[in-house]
Amino acid sequence: MSDVITVNASGLSCPQPVMMTKKALADLTSGRVEVLVDTATSRNNVSRFAQNKGWRVSTEERDGGYKVILEK
Repeated sequence: MSDVITVNASGLSCPQPVMMTKKALADLTSGRVEVLVDTATSRNNVSRFAQNKGWRVSTEERDGGYKVILEK
């Protein structure tokens, strides 16, 4: 497996976290991307976007926010 890519979208409101995730996933066919967000809305939107692109999604609560883990 390649290195983990971390996208820090904490403090940003939608659609910025989704756009940052889209950019991170653009050149990947597999791997692991961790997206850091601080609202449930951003967590849900990033999760939905990634699932629609065929990525497995899991989430963890962390430091008052969320880590959305995308794997393929």
